[in-house]
Amino acid sequence: MYPDLSYIAHALFGTAPDNGLSILKTFGFFLAIAFLTSAIVFYHELKRKAAEGFFQPSLMTITEGKPASMGEILSNVVVGFLMLGKGVYAYQHYEVFRHDPASVILSSKINWLAGIVGAAALGFLTWWDANRKRKDPPELREVKVWPHDRISEMTVWAAIGGIVGAKVFDLFDNWQAFLEDPVGSLTSGGGLAFLGGLVLGFIAVVSYMYKHNIPFLPSADAVAPALTAGYGVGRIGCQLSGDGDWGIVNNAPKPDWMSFLPDWMWSFSYPHHVLNTVHTDPVHSVAVENCSWDYCFQLSEPVYPTPFYEIMMMIVIFGILWALRKRIKVPGMLFFIYLALIAVERSLIEKIRVNVVHNVLGMQLTQAEIISFLLLVISVAGGVYVWRRHKKNLEAVVESSD
Repeated sequence: MYPDLSYIAHALFGTAPDNGLSILKTFGFFLAIAFLTSAIVFYHELKRKAAEGFFQPSLMTITEGKPASMGEILSNVVVGFLMLGKGVYAYQHYEVFRHDPASVILSSKINWLAGIVGAAALGFLTWWDANRKRKDPPELREVKVWPHDRISEMTVWAAIGGIVGAKVFDLFDNWQAFLEDPVGSLTSGGGLAFLGGLVLGFIAVVSYMYKHNIPFLPSADAVAPALTAGYGVGRIGCQLSGDGDWGIVNNAPKPDWMSFLPDWMWSFSYPHHVLNTVHTDPVHSVAVENCSWDYCFQLSEPVYPTPFYEIMMMIVIFGILWALRKRIKVPGMLFFIYLALIAVERSLIEKIRVNVVHNVLGMQLTQAEIISFLLLVISVAGGVYVWRRHKKNLEAVVESSD
């Protein structure tokens, strides 16, 4: 596996692993690429729908030439303090930072002198830059802002909601571990429930759209392929890093119809996985023979490579949504089709995934299966609603034209 980018560089170029590239963890790297991919697709679709007349721009008043506010200066003071303070501390404790960046970034450890210098420097630069552009009196002008112009803000809200949701939903599944070590559970880089991130990230973006009067249904249609693409890219990070999001034990022989495919597509022991511990589910890990690297564990028995299967499923679902996006004329219908497809996909993959099981009305269900069922119900109800709404609007148009 490739727990960090130094292992990917080793596989591609033969360079030694566990070097400076170790700072960039594979899962985190692909998580960032996932958000970027979603943002690009979402931007493209919002812009296309604006051209089709689904959106209208809002007017925003911009003040040019005003001095920097106290809030702007203070926020940059905080940023400067953290960036330089954490940066110098990370340099001074390079080996710790290289092996586990989160333990430095998310801790209270900092170089105070460097932090104070960074705070003063960035605070002064903020004041100086605004003062350099100052006009007396400040000028006011109105600009048109389309929904796709707000993609940066929506991506930030999606990232915040997604990470918080993924962490919170994972804590529900691992409540005992949270009670035993609440601080460690909250600040660890691991333990992220993708569906939870999807749900809260979506809610965060919807809240932002509501605040800025962006129509929901056409926006939901635009975000459907974007979420699918981002989810698929995120799963690449899971597969490459071996983050524990794998399947149940699979000791069965590879089927004949898969004979032309690599063995790891059927069952895999995830050598050099990023968890780097003996204590893994569904089986414990053992040491990789003759390994002197930082990550030297693999599963004692092979498991289903479920992240890879989900990547393939996301490619199919994305293809379906991309093919339908211009053909379906009912606003909101594409989004509810997406919910149905993602619910079915996750329900199927849960049959061979490792997960905590909950007793619900006498049934043994995983958290993802519960969420998938709710999403399926919402997709059916929502699809019926938007269809009837669209039909009613068409009838009203026909009546008004008579």
